[in-house]
Amino acid sequence: MRRGRYFLVLLFFFLYGCSAGSRYYSSSMLDRKGGESKEWDQSLQDEDFIYEAGNIYIWKSSFYGKKFHGRLTANGETFDMHSLTCAHRELPFGTILRVTNPKNSNSVIVRVNDRGPFIKGRSLDLSQGAALQLDMFEDGVLDLLVEILELPY
Repeated sequence: MRRGRYFLVLLFFFLYGCSAGSRYYSSSMLDRKGGESKEWDQSLQDEDFIYEAGNIYIWKSSFYGKKFHGRLTANGETFDMHSLTCAHRELPFGTILRVTNPKNSNSVIVRVNDRGPFIKGRSLDLSQGAALQLDMFEDGVLDLLVEILELPY
C-alpha cells in the first residue's frame, strides 16, 4: 500500500515534468509496474479530452465550501460542503474520481455533482470535505493527480 503511494507521487512528478499544463494520459499509456510512460499525443488540449475510465490527468484544482453550503448544485442536489463531491465543467454527473495530492500522497474518492470551476486555468473544484482529506487548505490551489474510476454510462 505504501509502495503504491510513493509510485503515484513519482508518477505524478514524472508526468507533470513532461507536460505543459493539463494533459491527457490514458491508462494504457502508463506502465504501472515500471512507471515509465509510453508515447502520448501532446497535441491534445482540454477541449479534446476523451473521458474514459482509467484515464489519468494532472489538473489544477481548488475547493469551495461555506458560501455554497445548502445551495443547489448543477445536478439538482443540495451542496454539502462536508461531502466528498466535486465540480467539473464537462465530466458527466455521477463520474467517480480518485484525486491524489502529490505533496503528501493523500487520496480521496469523489463524485462529480456540480459544474465549475469558472476560473481560468482551473479544471476541478473539490468540496471542502474532500479538500480536508487531501490536506490542501494552506495551498488553496494545487496540481492534483486525477484518475477517472467510473463513468455513469
